[in-house]
Amino acid sequence: MTLDAPETKIVDSPRVACDGGEGALGHPRVWLMIPAETGWIDCPYCDCRYVLRDGADSGH
Repeated sequence: MTLDAPETKIVDSPRVACDGGEGALGHPRVWLMIPAETGWIDCPYCDCRYVLRDGADSGH
């Protein structure tokens, strides 16, 4: 069974940082790189999905 990501954020850069967005209740900050092949990546801590906006610089 596949579950949907709890939150999806559209971003303009393939390199993103995620800290859970909950201040002290979040998680350690992690830097993620969106693969050009998929155009998205899920945070390994909170499962937030980061999607590279159409037409954004893929940085690759």
